[in-house]
Amino acid sequence: MTTSALDLHAALGQQRVVSLEPGRAVIEYLVGPHMCHSGGVAQGGFVCGWIDAAMAHATMAQDGDMTPMSLELKVSFFAPVRPGLVIAEGWVERRGRSSAFLEGRLLNTAGEVLAKGSSTARLMPRAQVEASARRAVE
Repeated sequence: MTTSALDLHAALGQQRVVSLEPGRAVIEYLVGPHMCHSGGVAQGGFVCGWIDAAMAHATMAQDGDMTPMSLELKVSFFAPVRPGLVIAEGWVERRGRSSAFLEGRLLNTAGEVLAKGSSTARLMPRAQVEASARRAVE
């Protein structure tokens, strides 16, 4: 895992990957007070990030040679996300040759759904994405 990936996981508060199997991922995150705005509610960008990360992990678990590049992301918020542990689940709803339709949700530790998301992703060869990222920072 690259340093930037480790930094991203830390910034999102990732605690552990609960389960990872082809097309499915479950990841535990710790919501800290620094991630919250007024009223102690997690900022929506973090909620999107947690769901997006779980969907991406599910995709890469299905085919590790491909990287999902988000074309669109939609998240619906059902309940406030408060400091503490949350669980992000992601799965591949349908996959084609060059695109995937992804679904995900965020739950509290009681199993209540806090948010749901869906995404359309373009599947790109991982080596191509990594080479492009290296050229961008040179």
